[in-house]
Amino acid sequence: MGVIATDNNKVTLIYNSENSIGKQTIGYVKSAEKEVLTIDNSKTKITGTQWAEIADKLNINICDLIDQDHPNFIEIYGEDKVDITTDDCIKVLQNSPETLAYAILINADKFYVIKTPSDVEKHIKIKSNNNNQ
Repeated sequence: MGVIATDNNKVTLIYNSENSIGKQTIGYVKSAEKEVLTIDNSKTKITGTQWAEIADKLNINICDLIDQDHPNFIEIYGEDKVDITTDDCIKVLQNSPETLAYAILINADKFYVIKTPSDVEKHIKIKSNNNNQ
């Protein structure tokens, strides 16, 4: 059992409210047929263990969660692509949450990378506005 709670009746969005993808993705997620939990990583600290679990469930390296082109990342590490350790990546995500490269959607026990707001529709059922149902 992981440290991140999953629920078949709930959709969770981990995002950063300081970037446009995060802000726009909320609108799509709030249209879900399921209950929605949003976690803004600029306001809610995500532990290193949780970041490790997220990366594992996404089948990616923790460092892939970081936007190395973000100005705050460049300020710390420079403009050239850098090879940083997993521990360093966790520290970057915790201390500079705005560097989160994209939103993360959790639907039941499945984790998804959300690179554009419309990606949400691929992974959850959206409430229909059709009154003839």
